[in-house]
Amino acid sequence: MNPGHPSDPPVRFADAEEINPFQLLLDLHDHAVARTPGNGLDDVLTELELSAAVVSWWTRWQPSMIHTALRAGADLTDIAKATGLDAGEVVDRWRRWVDVQTRLDIGGRPSVDPVEVQAIERRPGSGVVR
Repeated sequence: MNPGHPSDPPVRFADAEEINPFQLLLDLHDHAVARTPGNGLDDVLTELELSAAVVSWWTRWQPSMIHTALRAGADLTDIAKATGLDAGEVVDRWRRWVDVQTRLDIGGRPSVDPVEVQAIERRPGSGVVR
């Protein structure tokens, strides 16, 4: 088992969602590896709760990683291959995230610079032209 593993497995999605995202991945791994055909309902529900929390976390985190990849020079084809999403879904997820981040005011500045977003949109081959 991993250090820091919760002594009591989560019993609800809300409990699982409170666990550090990286710890969630480790806990889910440990739980899945230890699973046997004879595991009971609690074990099955724990795995479902952990996996639902991982998916929820990843859904929120993935668009920022798409943005990071675009900033690093990746094109839409690269990102679609890396994520397993079609290009349209990559753009949709990135756009929803960017629309929020460019309006989010942190200390008088947007979380993501709109000029940076425009530069990505104008970059030849990025595939995210508005």
